[in-house]
Amino acid sequence: MKLQTKIKIEPSKNQFGYEDKIALLGSCFAESIGSKLSYYKFQVTTNPFGIVFNPIALEQLVEDAILDKTYTEEDVFELNGIWKSFLAHSNLNALTRLKAVIGLQESQQQLRSLLQSSTQLFITLGTAWVYRHLGTNIVVANCHKVPQKEFVKELLSVDVITESLSKMRDLVKDFNPTINITFTVSPVRHIRDGIVENTRSKAHLIAAVHNIIDSNQVHYFPAYELMMDELRDYRFYASDMLHPSEQAIEYIWKQFVEVHAFAKAKETLKKVASIQKRLAHKSFNPNSEAHQIFLNNLKIDIFTVQNRFPFINFIKN
Repeated sequence: MKLQTKIKIEPSKNQFGYEDKIALLGSCFAESIGSKLSYYKFQVTTNPFGIVFNPIALEQLVEDAILDKTYTEEDVFELNGIWKSFLAHSNLNALTRLKAVIGLQESQQQLRSLLQSSTQLFITLGTAWVYRHLGTNIVVANCHKVPQKEFVKELLSVDVITESLSKMRDLVKDFNPTINITFTVSPVRHIRDGIVENTRSKAHLIAAVHNIIDSNQVHYFPAYELMMDELRDYRFYASDMLHPSEQAIEYIWKQFVEVHAFAKAKETLKKVASIQKRLAHKSFNPNSEAHQIFLNNLKIDIFTVQNRFPFINFIKN
């Protein structure tokens, strides 16, 4: 009996291994995959400017990084004693104007270095609904609880998103010709916009991505489709009924690795997983002979992995 509609996903023509540097940008789903890659000790960096949901704001950050923009006091504002920027997530907020500007500049340099050195770039788009700040006429990455009357809400058209993604692709490929770019659409539902509005938003994003993907430069990973079709059940959602559950993230993660990771990387991943699991183990009797053997075997396995990949660092919390 078939209990799922399975999606056939072809292996990527540009797979990655532990030698690769991986960048993830975009929505909170990028953070979920990024934390998995980090746990398994891949060389990964996620969202230097924090979570960014819409393609226009993300395009602006990419362009600023590649053009090496210098941020100034004009790029931040104060609200309730906290300095913020419409360009970035609230995790870059600061208590002084100077610190806020410095935070933006440091994130810009990190993103610039990331785009220059990475071999893989994964961009997860969250929504086609955007908020344009009336005072500056910019599409913001985050409203920062500024009163709604200061914004106008817009639904980006497929053509506008296509143009934005095309520009982002061209900027990145001109800056780093060897980088592989993969887009995905977040399976997280944005129901604050409304159920129908969320569906329209995701449809616009998917249509735009498929306007620019090809076999050589830009690829697509169907995270959204995996959630909607293979995991079509509320038991795969977190308690808010909007975000994927840990089980769902694990399922999509395994499909991601199956498609994008080299066979050798998958073998190393298994070894890393075993080490991580054993590092989390708490012994009932730390002085026992059995535990000492356990620790010795663990040290050998850590040495074996680190001998091949010196950048991997196992830290027991």
